[in-house]
Amino acid sequence: MLEKRPLGKNGPLVNPLGFGCMSFAGFFGETTEEESLECLAAVHAAGIDFWDTANIYGMGRSEAVVGKYLAQSGADITLATKASIRPGPPRTVSNEAGHLREELEKSLKLLNRDKVELFYIHRREAERPIQEVVETLAGFIEEGLIDGYGLSEVAPSTIRQAHAVHPCRAVQNEYSLWSRQPELGVIQACAELEIAFVPFSPLARGMFGQTPVHHSTMKDSDFRKVNPRFMEPNYSYNRRFVDALGAFAAEKGVSTPALAIAWVLAQGDNMFPIPATRSAKHLAQWKDAGDITLGAEDLAQIAAIMPVGWAAGDRYSDTQLRSVERYC
Repeated sequence: MLEKRPLGKNGPLVNPLGFGCMSFAGFFGETTEEESLECLAAVHAAGIDFWDTANIYGMGRSEAVVGKYLAQSGADITLATKASIRPGPPRTVSNEAGHLREELEKSLKLLNRDKVELFYIHRREAERPIQEVVETLAGFIEEGLIDGYGLSEVAPSTIRQAHAVHPCRAVQNEYSLWSRQPELGVIQACAELEIAFVPFSPLARGMFGQTPVHHSTMKDSDFRKVNPRFMEPNYSYNRRFVDALGAFAAEKGVSTPALAIAWVLAQGDNMFPIPATRSAKHLAQWKDAGDITLGAEDLAQIAAIMPVGWAAGDRYSDTQLRSVERYC
């Protein structure tokens, strides 16, 4: 097991390999409460003690199952949740103080908590000054509702402006072997300011699974159905790279998902990836990723297999990109 590290400057000590709870909402396939609770028990048993959820994941469904597990088990977990996205239609973003407070209070009830260690704005509201938003979040810290705040899918400039008002604990952006944009400023800003960087979707939304996901198996409501990287001809092109990574993982005697997560962890001491799954079976394929040591030769081979910018297609559709802060 990895040695615990502080989640941002003066943050709680956690296992750098975290866990994302989005799958419990059924986004990537149906699941049951029983299966979700079984998965969380396996996550806890694996020593993974930094969990991430959000109010919009199943409109409280994910938070509710996490809250039930915590109430039943008494597990000591560092917990993060998020708010800001209004599902609509149309889908909008609000960082307004009253909205954030209302959603945070709902989340605390579902999670069976008096506070959470980390609370993110899930997306930035473009029209609202980030300084105003951070003042709201700092107020929640003063009230004892949260221990620290985070930002999600933001630009380096936003991170710096927010941190100047009140220290930011964590930044959560998509980052993996097929989504490398954070290397263009976000990762550097976080390292400089001693902010934890929390890569979500380190398994490329299922493409780096031991059996890569295929768009033909996705239900119609799955947002990957309209994601350019999962649509032809991009999917077939991308699959060749993914299969090559899988072959390299097999040569090393490790699973593809474990190798992909190990690569993320190797990118810096402030990395706290949060891979997600809804089953204990799939968790078993990557829960020991922190035990994999990648040397210079390994990293060079991975870079040859998946050079920067190899993936065909954008990581979101045009509609999905609307609330993501772009900076390059």
